[in-house]
Amino acid sequence: MASMKDIAKRCNVSIATVSKAMNDYSDIGEETKNFILKTASEMGYLPNSQARTLKTKRSYNLGVLFVDEAMSGLTHDYFNHVLEGFRKTAETRGYDITFTIGKDSGRKMNYYEHCRYRGVDGVVIACVNFNTDEVQELVRSSLPIVTIDHVFDGRIAVVSNNAAGMEKLVDYVYQKGHRKIAYIHGEDNSSVTRSRLASFYRTAQSLGIHIPEEYIRFAPYRDADKAAQETGYLLDLKDPPTCIFYPDDYAAFGGFNEIRERGLRVPDNVSIVGYDGIMAARILEPKLATLCQDTEAIGRIAANRLIDLIENPRAALVDKFTVDGTLFKGTSVKTLADGA
Repeated sequence: MASMKDIAKRCNVSIATVSKAMNDYSDIGEETKNFILKTASEMGYLPNSQARTLKTKRSYNLGVLFVDEAMSGLTHDYFNHVLEGFRKTAETRGYDITFTIGKDSGRKMNYYEHCRYRGVDGVVIACVNFNTDEVQELVRSSLPIVTIDHVFDGRIAVVSNNAAGMEKLVDYVYQKGHRKIAYIHGEDNSSVTRSRLASFYRTAQSLGIHIPEEYIRFAPYRDADKAAQETGYLLDLKDPPTCIFYPDDYAAFGGFNEIRERGLRVPDNVSIVGYDGIMAARILEPKLATLCQDTEAIGRIAANRLIDLIENPRAALVDKFTVDGTLFKGTSVKTLADGA
């Protein structure tokens, strides 16, 4: 691989001049700078990352805290697309990413210690129990941090507009004639759940829909088995719902299986609604009515906000950035006679 000395010799300039061109100094002419950069590119020169770190005091490495309790890892239907949007944007702006897992070479560390050990410039926190002491310690640290789908005071957050998304779904089901609507929601301690559940009740109330207490059930996110169990409970009620909402599309598949195993059909006998808009939900039959979250935008905004905070902390806006989703109507909601 070519060195700065090789480039200096080819361009007939000093090594110091090559260094100034590489670091965009203003005290050399633009024509000389462009000539040196073009030559360096032709010679396949790659700058030493350690040298860049010493000069800029940055590692150009972003930490990603991603702990999925369902152990699905990067096969997670929603967050893998969010993190892909994050990765692409980070790489475009010259940054690498490192996953923060709380251990290195077998040695146990907490999240903050691991971030310091890896020397990351900042961290994005996604899909984690935000209430644990480890996460709280990281959030209270001096590291630049952006959270996804959770809001901390004094920290930048990028969130999907869960309230508006749920309102779109309830209104759509109402327009299809449903009045007996049940909701199997996710974890109570999740800000996502709280936002969706509040919007569910608020929208139903504004439309004059009564939601019986037994129509509200719980199943962890992405837990198809528990969702199937709760679907069975709802179907066994004396006055069962005509439409069931699920915490996410993956959980809705569990509900679909329970309905089919009972000899019933979606949507002829029971209508179902998911959330997230994963690809499988939009191609299987019947296509699942769902709220498609803009995962690419969430990841892109998170990366840009984090890098802006790292590179220009005084000018970075510490705020909540909300991303709207779109309704996918699918074919899983039957049209009923108004008020059935």
